[in-house]
Amino acid sequence: MYPSAGAMNAAAAAAAVAAARHPGPPQPGQPIKFTVGESCDRIKEEFNFLQAQYHNLKLECEKLASEKIEIQRHYVMYYEMSYGLNVEMHKQTEIAKRLNAIIAQILPFLSQEHQQQVASAVERAKQ
Repeated sequence: MYPSAGAMNAAAAAAAVAAARHPGPPQPGQPIKFTVGESCDRIKEEFNFLQAQYHNLKLECEKLASEKIEIQRHYVMYYEMSYGLNVEMHKQTEIAKRLNAIIAQILPFLSQEHQQQVASAVERAKQ
């Protein structure tokens, strides 16, 4: 749960870059000296930093977009499978109802011994 040495080094490096990019206020008695070249260099550094950050965020966004598409494909596939299983379950239920009706119609014509065998077979099938 504690930050690793690599994370602390990265944080220290980021702080050093920020301090170099934005030095503290000048000490009393020191005039602020900004030359055009220094200002351009600082702007260039800031631009390069922002451009690198933009590039990283763009890559991450593209990665997330591709993951989203993959997840949507999986969702559609599972939805289609679920729908197919539901349809198949209804078909099997209808078949079982019809077979049960046929057995109920034929059962009275069987001998007493066969009626008991069929009734026990139907009970086993229900379990």
